[in-house]
Amino acid sequence: MTGSASVNRLIERIIPSSGESIPLVGCGTWQTFDVGSSPNELEGPSSVIGALVEGGGKLIDSSPMYGQAERVTGEILSRSGLRGKTFLATKVWTRGKESGIDQMSRSFELLKTDIIDLMQVHNLLDWQVHLPTLKEWKAQGRIRYLGVTHYTDSAHSDLEAAIRTGEFDFVQLNYSVADRAAEKRLLPAAKDLGVAVLVNRPFGEGSLIRRLARMPLPDFARELGTQTWPQLALRYVISHPAVTCAIPATSSSEHMRDNMRAASLPELSSAQKSELLAAIG
Repeated sequence: MTGSASVNRLIERIIPSSGESIPLVGCGTWQTFDVGSSPNELEGPSSVIGALVEGGGKLIDSSPMYGQAERVTGEILSRSGLRGKTFLATKVWTRGKESGIDQMSRSFELLKTDIIDLMQVHNLLDWQVHLPTLKEWKAQGRIRYLGVTHYTDSAHSDLEAAIRTGEFDFVQLNYSVADRAAEKRLLPAAKDLGVAVLVNRPFGEGSLIRRLARMPLPDFARELGTQTWPQLALRYVISHPAVTCAIPATSSSEHMRDNMRAASLPELSSAQKSELLAAIG
């Protein structure tokens, strides 16, 4: 292996509903994988997936909402032969049972796979309507896990209500060192209910990292083996005991390797988290 992600073995967390483990950092595809089919356009996403797998990561998260991301992901995994080394997650994002069936069937085609590891109801849209189909397809082995997602603090109560039904293996939510609302109820609820947690926006859609980039990395961060602000920000997120995997999106293989290194370092203690929060103000 090459790159910093190969320095240590990645820390993994258990998916409570099955006992299967996955590495703490994966890859989102929003915007960064919404590209064309030319070799030049596919080069960035291909290098990112290569860095993910090379570094020991597995989970790739997509959605029909993400433009060409499902198609691009499917093409790269098919051409590279890496599908068997990945945990593939996508979503259903439409109203109505038949529309949901059509959209999910299309996702299988675009992703070039017979089995989707995790199918999530995107932004909770019509989740009660889609649930019977999801459960049926899971029973058939077409889908391995079921989940619900959202990306705003205002949806946390609805996400909590959904996972309290006991129907879902995963919940995907927004959480970062600058947006800690999920710590109040949703993360503890997921932990108590045995629901795996995927974290979107661990960098606050990039705004957090842009702000931190103007500040020097604290001395204590280097003492902890952290080399960059993104690593430190990710370590805060994945140090929460309820978090199963964070899925930052990137178009850079270098950034992907940097992200993977965060999952190879020890979790931050409560005192270290407090020191980080004090440093960023």
